[in-house]
Amino acid sequence: MIPDETSSLPLEKDRVREETSLHDEILSKLRDHIVEGNIPDGGRIPERQLCAMLGISRTPLREALKVLAAEGLVELLPNRGARVRALSEQDLGELFDVMGGLEGLAGRLACENITDEEIAEIERLHYEMYGFYLHRDMHGYFRVNQLIHQKIVEASRNDTLKAAYANFAGRIRRVRYSANFARKRERWGEAMREHETILEALRRRAGNELSDILFKHLRNKRTAAVEHLKTGGMVASETA
Repeated sequence: MIPDETSSLPLEKDRVREETSLHDEILSKLRDHIVEGNIPDGGRIPERQLCAMLGISRTPLREALKVLAAEGLVELLPNRGARVRALSEQDLGELFDVMGGLEGLAGRLACENITDEEIAEIERLHYEMYGFYLHRDMHGYFRVNQLIHQKIVEASRNDTLKAAYANFAGRIRRVRYSANFARKRERWGEAMREHETILEALRRRAGNELSDILFKHLRNKRTAAVEHLKTGGMVASETA
C-alpha cells in the first residue's frame, strides 16, 4: 500500500504553526524586557543570560533580535552581538514630531474609513486602559495604550502610512514606556483626559479635530520623554 503523502500535511501545518507561535512569544517577551528598561540605553544585549531566562538557544534569540533591529529598538553589531539603541535629545524631538504628523494624518484618514465595529473595539480598549490607570498598572496601561494608537493607524487604510508608523514607533517605544514613570499623577490624568477627547472625536468622525488632538498628544509625550531622559541620564550624548 502506497502511503498517502497528503496525510502528513496537517502535521506539518501544526508544526509550522507551533514554531510561529513560539517565535512570536519569544519576540514579545524580549521586546518587553528591553522596553521596560532592564538593559540600559546603549547597553550590550546579554545573549547567554537572555537564553537562560527564556529557556531557548541562541538561534531563536538572534532571529528575534533581527526583528527588533528592524523595528529600531536594538542595533546589530558586526561580529559583536547587539545593543539597545540609544537616542539623543535631538533624535527624540525629531522622532516625536514625525510620529505626531503620522498619527495626525492617521486620525484624519481613520475618520473617513473606520467602521462602527472598529470604533467599538477602540472604545473597549479605552476602558480597559482606564482600568489599568486606576490600578497604577503601568505595564498593562502601556500595552493597551499602544494598541489604541495602532488601531487608529490601521483604520487609516493606508499601507504606506502603516509601514512608516511601525518603523518610527519601534525606535521610540522604549522611551515612551520609560517616560510614563516620570509622569506626575496630574500628567497621567491629563493623558487619560486626552484619550477621552481622542475617543470622542473618533466617535463623531471629526477628522481635523482628531488630527490636531493626536499631534498635541504626541507633543506632550515628547516633552515628558525628554524631561525624563535628561533627569535619568539616559539620553545619548550628541557625540556618542
